[in-house]
Formats: sequence, structure tokens, C-alpha cells
Amino acid sequence: MTLTATATPGKSLISPDNHALVLIDFQSQMSFATKSISPELLRNNAALISRGAKSFNVPTILTTVAEKSFSGPMFDEITDAFPGQELLDRTSMNTWEDEAVICEINRIGKQRIVFAGLWTSVCIVGPVASAIEQGFEAYVITDACGDISEEAHERAVQRMIQLGAVPMTSLQYLLELQRDWARTETYDSTTGIAKVWGGAYGLGIKYAKSMFGASEGGH
Repeated sequence: MTLTATATPGKSLISPDNHALVLIDFQSQMSFATKSISPELLRNNAALISRGAKSFNVPTILTTVAEKSFSGPMFDEITDAFPGQELLDRTSMNTWEDEAVICEINRIGKQRIVFAGLWTSVCIVGPVASAIEQGFEAYVITDACGDISEEAHERAVQRMIQLGAVPMTSLQYLLELQRDWARTETYDSTTGIAKVWGGAYGLGIKYAKSMFGASEGGH
């Protein structure tokens, strides 16, 4: 059998219109005990995916747990990207058990859901396992999640993969949304986000543009 290749993307790839993003419990109290990732990197990656999702108009759910009574406000890096958006506050550790969140999931109507938040082993495993059992596709941005130890985080990621979840990283999420530098309508936004929150890659973009006027969209 001879296969014929075509210049088309794989169906498993993320695109702006084929998923919803759920950001869970990026809150002060949760981050104090997070040890699997530094708070600076966690906040940076939260900003990266939030700005990416906003730039590409990805439907996004922001949810907190006990915001006023215990856990504190959601990271500014996220809420600044979605000014005025309602935060769905819960009592349940498992986001998927909250009726308001589920109403929003159903309103958005996407079969593929990308998750990120704190903590990986509780507040991410819960909704991922629940979503998969109900027939949804689940992706997890693992470097925008954190837990009380590296062990807790890694075992949680392994568990979700065994259930069928797909792991990815923050920068991967942004670049998979863009996917083609010839997409000029989002080129400036994507490279602009990367310059600020893309780490060494962002520095490389700044250098290439400043020194050579380089552009990824050219051949």
C-alpha cells in the first residue's frame, strides 16, 4: 500500500476554533504550596496561554475555588487578559462537578477541552478524568500546572495520560494556534506575546527583528 501525503494538518492539532480553554484555581493560596514549578515561571506561563487564547478568540472559562473566603483572587496575568469576564467560583475541588461551569461548557459546545491550573493532582485530574469519561477530548498544558511536589505533579500527569489526555506546553499551545507564519492577521500578536512571555525564544525574536529585520513569514 502506497500512502499519499497531503499538505493538511493532523486532526489532533489545536486550532483556535476546535477547543475551549479552562483555567482553574490560579490563586494565591494554591500557589503558596506549589513546589513543582517556580511561581515566576507559573505566572509567566499562565500569562502566555491567556494572552494566546485571547488573541485567537478561544472560548475560555475562568474558575476559582473559595475566592473570597480562602484562596484569594485569580492571577492578574490571567484576568488582565480577559477584562470584565466573570470568574466562576466553586466549592467543589473537581471543576466538572460545578453546575455553573458545566452550563458554560455546554453553551460553548466544544468536544475538545484544554485544561491548566492548580493543583495538578486534584483540581486538574478531577475534571480531566470526568471529561474523558463523558466522551470529551482532554488536553493538559503541563507547564501551566503545578502541585505540592514534583512527584505529585508527575504522577498526576502520568495518570491523565493513561486515561487518554494529551499533554502539551504553554509555548507549544501558542505556536500551535498560529501554526503558519504566513497568517498575517495574527502574526504581530503571536510574536508580540512571545517577546514578552516566550522566554529565550522571545529574546531571539527581538534580536532577529532588531538586528536583521527578520520575519518568520518570509522564505
